[in-house]
Amino acid sequence: MNYRQEIVGHTQQLVVKLGTGLLTDSKGVLDRTKIGQICAQISELRAMGRHVVLVSSGAIAAGMGHLGMADRPKNLPELQAAAAIGQGKLMSLYDGIFSGLGVQVAQLLLTHDDLKSRDRHLNARNTLRVLLDRNIIPIINENDTVAVDEIKFGDNDRLAALAATLIDADLLIILSHVEGLLNADGRVITAVPEITRDIERLAGDTDRATSVGGMASKLEAAKIVTRAGVPMIIANGERDGVLKDLLAGQDVGTIFLPKDVKLASRKRWIAFFQRPAGTVIVDDGAVQALRETGKSLLAKGVVSTQGKFGKGELVSICDKNRVEFARGLTKVGDDELKAGSGVVVHRDDLVIL
Repeated sequence: MNYRQEIVGHTQQLVVKLGTGLLTDSKGVLDRTKIGQICAQISELRAMGRHVVLVSSGAIAAGMGHLGMADRPKNLPELQAAAAIGQGKLMSLYDGIFSGLGVQVAQLLLTHDDLKSRDRHLNARNTLRVLLDRNIIPIINENDTVAVDEIKFGDNDRLAALAATLIDADLLIILSHVEGLLNADGRVITAVPEITRDIERLAGDTDRATSVGGMASKLEAAKIVTRAGVPMIIANGERDGVLKDLLAGQDVGTIFLPKDVKLASRKRWIAFFQRPAGTVIVDDGAVQALRETGKSLLAKGVVSTQGKFGKGELVSICDKNRVEFARGLTKVGDDELKAGSGVVVHRDDLVIL
């Protein structure tokens, strides 16, 4: 049994993310036929006993068509107006198609703020668990109608990665109009054991007028889920029966292999669901102590700080070359840190990335 077959053989709970291009026609209008084909595949997975969470783009694109916009709006009010129109139309279409397949769906609209707060984070996770336990397919999208830059996820690839991390999924599948991650010769890389600088150089941005993101955002999503211990596959959603083939272990698309050990729920929340308030630069001794011996970060290992942060806030922990290698919740604010000693970040509140 190869690694793909081993991974999919243990997959009972998965997140599927659909890009805008898979849901719309050449004019950017929602395409019922294309959406119906994907819904039928998801319904088949559910009939096989697998729990599926769907993260769907397409709301803004759907609204753009009704507002007569050819290109994705650049300013926030127009984006939110398009989302306000398109989200209802998108969900109505999903509900009608899945109902015809005998499947119930539920809508969850989220902002980054909803998952940053620990209590709201746990509430969202518990809601998803109840829906899945009742064989209902949750359909998640960013709440673009109210989201502003400070509370946005950035793109739905990241949202899908966080959803997979939130529910401790067995697999994340990102379906788009690309075959997978391509090497410099234009051939699909079937497996990525680790996301290196060379892998990152292969990424490019999207060229679609109704979309946001691209391969670079998918690699960022892969970094999140693989560190959390969840594998991820990028594949072409226009391929006939792509989900069936993927769950059969066929060599389709690109699979990103996870770290050996899954992070615990609270560690995932610390690492991925918050934005750092500041940065702590540490010396080589501290890097070694944190990475290799699992120690707490002590003030004596801190070289400098950047930004303003208070006690209990998340900080990015970097080596002397400004390369981030950990994140953690501080025991002291930046003012106290400069004047004091002792523990800066306790090992229980620290995650090596």
